[in-house]
Amino acid sequence: MKRGTYHRLCYLISAVFASLAPLTSHEKLQSRCVSTRGTPRLALTTQLATTLEENGGEPLIVQPGAEVPDVGKFSHLISTTIDFEAYDTSCDALIPVVKPQWVNASLSKRKLVNPRQYSPDPRLFMNDVVVTCGDIPGGDKDAIIGGVIAKGGLYSPRVSQMVTHLVDLAADSDKAQIVQLKKLKVKIVLPHWFDDCLKLGRRIDERPYLLPDPEILREGPETPIRLHQNKDLVGASTTDPADLPTPHNTDQRSVFQGKTIMLSPDLGIGSHLLESIQSVLEQGGAQMTTKVDSADMLICRYREGFAYRTASRLNIDVGNLAWLYRLMTFNTYTSPLRRLLHYPVARTGVPGFEGLKISLSNYVGEARLYLENLIAASGAECTKTLKQENTHLITAHGNSEKCTAAKEWGLEVVNHLWLEDSYAKWKLQPASDPRYSHFPLRTNLGEVAGQTRLDRAVLEQVFFASENTAPRSPARPAQGKNQVVVAVQPPEKKRKLEEGASKATQGTPQSNGKVGRPAQTPARSRVMSEGKENETPSSTSSRRSKDAATARLHEYAPDLALYEKERKRVGGVIYGGRRKSDEDRVQEKKKRVSIEPEEESDDEPAVETKRQKKSRPPIAMHLLITGYQKWVGKGNEKKEDADKRALRDLGIMVVQDARRCTHVAAPSILRTTKFVNALAYGSTIVSTEFITACLQADELLDPSDFPLEDKEAEEKYNFRLDSVTANAKKNKNKMLQGYRIYCVEDIRGGFEAFKSIVEANGGECLLFRGRLTLANNSRREESDEESESEDDHTARRELFLLSSASSKHSRVWPRFRQAALDSKKTPQIVRVDWLLDMAMCQSTRTTDGYELTEDMIADMEE
Repeated sequence: MKRGTYHRLCYLISAVFASLAPLTSHEKLQSRCVSTRGTPRLALTTQLATTLEENGGEPLIVQPGAEVPDVGKFSHLISTTIDFEAYDTSCDALIPVVKPQWVNASLSKRKLVNPRQYSPDPRLFMNDVVVTCGDIPGGDKDAIIGGVIAKGGLYSPRVSQMVTHLVDLAADSDKAQIVQLKKLKVKIVLPHWFDDCLKLGRRIDERPYLLPDPEILREGPETPIRLHQNKDLVGASTTDPADLPTPHNTDQRSVFQGKTIMLSPDLGIGSHLLESIQSVLEQGGAQMTTKVDSADMLICRYREGFAYRTASRLNIDVGNLAWLYRLMTFNTYTSPLRRLLHYPVARTGVPGFEGLKISLSNYVGEARLYLENLIAASGAECTKTLKQENTHLITAHGNSEKCTAAKEWGLEVVNHLWLEDSYAKWKLQPASDPRYSHFPLRTNLGEVAGQTRLDRAVLEQVFFASENTAPRSPARPAQGKNQVVVAVQPPEKKRKLEEGASKATQGTPQSNGKVGRPAQTPARSRVMSEGKENETPSSTSSRRSKDAATARLHEYAPDLALYEKERKRVGGVIYGGRRKSDEDRVQEKKKRVSIEPEEESDDEPAVETKRQKKSRPPIAMHLLITGYQKWVGKGNEKKEDADKRALRDLGIMVVQDARRCTHVAAPSILRTTKFVNALAYGSTIVSTEFITACLQADELLDPSDFPLEDKEAEEKYNFRLDSVTANAKKNKNKMLQGYRIYCVEDIRGGFEAFKSIVEANGGECLLFRGRLTLANNSRREESDEESESEDDHTARRELFLLSSASSKHSRVWPRFRQAALDSKKTPQIVRVDWLLDMAMCQSTRTTDGYELTEDMIADMEE
């Protein structure tokens, strides 16, 4: 590389040159953590800084524990981990964070290489992989290369010293022979390894996939799977640690040196333990405070209260006792967001987890304890044994008796990623996602438990959303912990930084304010220096700098508001923009326009600009449409879209969910899922002529002038349409409350359709696969029996099976009857008409005339 390649670029370089996996001995801790000047780790940092300086860079070294200068002065951060305070600030400013290998790669290629391939972000789990492919099909090769590069790895067309993995189907291929001949440290793996890693989104152990004798091809399914302890979960498997840890006695600077820490009263710990914790912290150089705005760390138990919200909005580190104890134990900083149980818990669980009963299988040691505590923190119940009343089984692999039983009982069988993602996103994730039901053949997934991080954006949205409308402020300036920092600055900043270099080495660097980036600096690293939204002034920046940044934010407010509005649309910001005819398109070249009243929010004020869209009337009705013939058929999609936009301009919002509709339009009385479900919510029923008339008149007409009339269907189904709405409002979606209705597995119309109808009316619908699930409602049934009517009580004693009069379905009838009788219930096997007739008239009916018997099957066959 020519001298000067790094000229006018600025680097912030961490000297933590080892992984932050839990350490098991005092000696390992000394060898893995940054120490004082003169240690081998500092020598590596100094060597790296010298390399940068020789190639035109201008390094700055910051001693461990010292404050890191404003990251806006730097174009790159170099670190082997993202666990340092400046990381979030750097991401907000679009400043790349790279590993030290990035420097060597740039030197070897004589140009600055793509920083993404050298990111220390654990989400790019292939970032240490350099793959080359042997004799494998072209399609598989392209897929593997694309997946590895997308997850932070690199591809090499030839076998070289840089290659870490050779993917091949046999150990006697040309490239495999080169690896063996030259004795290269290259792992020869089957393509299955990459496939499993990419499906899981985690990097699993390669050993079961190694050629020439891969375990996944050699061992049978009954062979026990090798277990590995998950060291990454040491100290992170519980939110409530029992004992105060004993800190390692090292010569290095304490992680708490110079920090101000607040212990929240909601910790609920005794005075003796509180004094012990304060003593350890003060011995490490920390100061205690009771004022959250002056703290650097807040230790609390729950995600609530003034202190929690204030600290979170100020980007102060918020963690629980488990996180604090880990810092004490290993004297190495990690973000409290890195591990799920290092962050305060919520008093209420994840929405949707209430009532779930989850059992664990094949997880051992710290991984099992971690998942048990995570289930409790999520608001579900963790059961030691698996029973029919369970709803989920979380298993580390698919080979166990529990897995077999769970599948027979119709339970959800998932891996721990489902639980972790649900907790991190604070939303129940669909168990049908293939990622949650994938189990590599010879891998125990307990090895990769605990790698999911919390999402700060989700936490902010749910637990400490700002009370004003100002844009989200960037993270506070970082303070280095257990790291040595090297920086290279543009020439116009060099003199000022040199003046503060000596102070920086003592831990008291001064910020030099905001300076414009030079022309040669990559555009992505200029964001911060221009004083834009994500600028982060240092802790010693003047008030004048903050005011200037605020003023600039107001200048950009219209564009920011428009972007945020467009980003929240269904489908996101799409490539190439939106069509002129698209609904909710942001119109350009309009002088006087405003945002729709119904789409404004309290914390997002409307901003009038030339690019805003034409105003629309407020929504007068939410209309569910079914069976509209003008939209039925191939080729009518464009007309349907145009009509829906026209209806919206009249104040009619077309919806697909029966729970949201106020009116339902149909050409006649139908037995579609939409129509039947809408009846349960008491929606006003109109004819589809209402839609045609509104579109022709180009105005919102009175829906009462277009009632649905279908005397023939009313006589056929034995109910009057004008009484349905009144019945539904009286039922309040509880007509089938207490009813447990099963469906045969391949019922005509689909199980999901009948399930939605039953649930819309307050009942419970399950697939019948040979066993019944009864125990989960038994206590509620017993407690409610006294207050129930006789009809409700009878329904509680009966179990219903929806079936058809076919020989295929009749095979399960004896099993259903026996299972119901064993549970002291009365079995009722009925046609689907029984359910549909009740749902359409909104009143319960007996099973007389709907029951199915074996005689009916014989009659049909004859």
